[in-house]
Order: sequence, then structure tokens, then C-alpha cells
Amino acid sequence: MDLLAEYRRATMYFEAGDPTGAARLLEPIVEAEPGNSSVRQLLARAYFQSAQLNRAEEQLRELVDRDPSDHYAHHVLGRTLERLNRHADALRHLRIAAAMNSTNDDYTTALRRVETRVGLGR
Repeated sequence: MDLLAEYRRATMYFEAGDPTGAARLLEPIVEAEPGNSSVRQLLARAYFQSAQLNRAEEQLRELVDRDPSDHYAHHVLGRTLERLNRHADALRHLRIAAAMNSTNDDYTTALRRVETRVGLGR
């Protein structure tokens, strides 16, 4: 299997609005290259977009464990936990992402939204 060609194909599926199709292509690539963070991140995003939230959480936790300074992984993990109605868990990761990249409006908006849900809104 040409992993690069499959990754490109998966990216096209994802960008065309077929995250489930992208995930099917990405799963064997992550299995073959478990240390490839770019592929794992796209798989996590595909799972998130297709509402496979427990699978997204698993991939994102792996990314955060490997690189605690990955603000984007923290943000998407926080958003995933938010969608799972685990707001207190989400808050930690959204705070980390917003602290690392305070100029990102998506990060601060998500943080404020979840703070309000857990009663910490200002």
C-alpha cells in the first residue's frame, strides 16, 4: 500500500465532506505508522466530524499524551468532550489551548461557552 497516496486520497475525502470515508482510509495508515501525528490528527478530525466522538477522543488523547504542547489537539479534545456533554473534562483542555494561543477566537469562544455551561462564566 502506498501510504502517501492513501493519505492524499483520505484528505480529498475529508475536504469533500466525507469524513467517514476519510476515516476508513486513515485507520490502516495510523495502524502502519502509529507515530505519524499528522495522520492521527486528520483521523481524529474525521471521527469528530462524523460524530464518532469516543474514537476521536481516543486519537486526541494519544496526540496530547505525545505532545502536551499541541494546542490544536487540546482544543479539539476539549470540543469533543464538550459534544460528549463532559463539560468539566472539556474545560481543562480548552483552557490549555486558549492559554497557549490566546489570539485564536475559536479557542476563546469555545472556552467561554464551556465555562458558562459549568457555571464559571463571567
